[in-house]
Amino acid sequence: MLRRLILAAVSGIALWAAFPTINWWWLAPLGVAGLALATRGTRARGGVLTGFLTGLTFFVPGLAWSGTYVGHVPWFALAITESLYLAAMGGLLAWLQGPPAAARVRPLIVAVVWVVQEWLRGTVPFGGFPWLQLAWSQADSPLLPITRYAGSTGLTFAVALLGGLLAAVVHDRRTPGMALAAAGAAVALGLAPLALSVPLDGRPMQVMGIQGNVPTAGLEFNAQRRAVLDNHVRLTEKVAAEIADGQRRQPDLVVWPENSSDIDPLRNADAATEIVRAVNAIKAPTIIGAVLQQPSPKLSNASLLYLPEQGLTQTYVKRHPVPFAEYIPYRSFFRFFSTQVDLVRADFAAGDQVGLFQVPTARGTVRVTPIICFEVAYDDLVRSGVDAGAQLIAVQTNNATFGYSAESAQQLAISRVRAVEFGRSVIHVSTVGISALITPDGTAHQSTSLFTAAVLDGTVPLRTEQTPADRLGMAPIWVAVTGTVVAAFLRLRRRRADLPGIVEDRPRTADTQSALDKLDRKT
Repeated sequence: MLRRLILAAVSGIALWAAFPTINWWWLAPLGVAGLALATRGTRARGGVLTGFLTGLTFFVPGLAWSGTYVGHVPWFALAITESLYLAAMGGLLAWLQGPPAAARVRPLIVAVVWVVQEWLRGTVPFGGFPWLQLAWSQADSPLLPITRYAGSTGLTFAVALLGGLLAAVVHDRRTPGMALAAAGAAVALGLAPLALSVPLDGRPMQVMGIQGNVPTAGLEFNAQRRAVLDNHVRLTEKVAAEIADGQRRQPDLVVWPENSSDIDPLRNADAATEIVRAVNAIKAPTIIGAVLQQPSPKLSNASLLYLPEQGLTQTYVKRHPVPFAEYIPYRSFFRFFSTQVDLVRADFAAGDQVGLFQVPTARGTVRVTPIICFEVAYDDLVRSGVDAGAQLIAVQTNNATFGYSAESAQQLAISRVRAVEFGRSVIHVSTVGISALITPDGTAHQSTSLFTAAVLDGTVPLRTEQTPADRLGMAPIWVAVTGTVVAAFLRLRRRRADLPGIVEDRPRTADTQSALDKLDRKT
């Protein structure tokens, strides 16, 4: 058992290292392979233990940014909660791969169960937390083109299947034929994406992102919200002067990040004046990230579209506020565990409308879907904007509360995968970085440094197609769920056949029934 636990712990570390900022993406299938081997040949309760240990060594370092300024309790609470999903998956893998005496690595089962685990983790409770999914580790991987055809779910499936095949090679090494077949399948899966194309053509659009920076990293940036607004106003006006001098091209669209105006411009005339002045100076439609003091007593995390000489014209309110960050569910209950919940003084309300801004340009109207911060990790939120007709995705985020951690790089990787999945360019803009312009092949251009003022300025292609992945929608998840259910059904059917010498239709003597009862308890 000790060897299993060591393998499980190493597997979790490998999974963590596959993600930014280490970004050794090739470790992701190796981490899956390690857990597949650690759960093979053990009982379900052993699988639960190994899965939980893998989760801890994966999520504790992988989510360390969540405790940057709020302490260890929220960080470990989140990491342990996420680890419970891997514990359940480990137990299920141990059971589905067969009883200890006849267990085998089953790559397809490993892949479908992993997909189901990630789906559940990204759904419940409180809407789930789909961070650190296998797909998000593959932004620099040759497997990335799979995303265009099978979505982020399909990419996760491919990584997990590759891991399962590698585990099968190790397990079947004494059976050369089976090991060779698994190795051949792994090589074919690794090479197949080279034959997949990711188109990049489309009408060019000149876009600009303003990373204004904040005076102070951490939670206290909110106490200096006027300074944050001023930073974005000043940088925008500076760029406007450079455009007037011919140093830069006139943009068709400008995007400010989330929280660029935490002073509600609908209720504060001074803030509104500053924003309007900057928009008029740059002479381009501008999307502003703002906090609105509505609906009272709650707040709204919003994207606001301002047009030159017209002011505010369209509004989008974030549809998935982050639990324990933007609102506290069951506040009195969770206060019992940590008074940190009261750092969120007012809860944010959830919007109920898909964001789709109609942006006027010299070459016609461009449809842009605003995505606020963690919303980029939720399949349905991004898909709904694209399906509504968006030609461009604008991801507005604020990473000031996570310091110099890996969170910014992890989030940018998600946006890169989304660009390929939906065949859209993405303008990913943060208050403090990392910001970038992302083309539909997932390439990040002009990536900025953390905690610096910077400007994204470039041309991206606009596309209107519906990718195969978008047409599939939730289908890959339902296929994985169905596959898991079928595997469980077949495993139940085989339970009695797993005991040598017992035939189900033979009359059961007392000794036979006793043997079957013992088998049930073991498996």
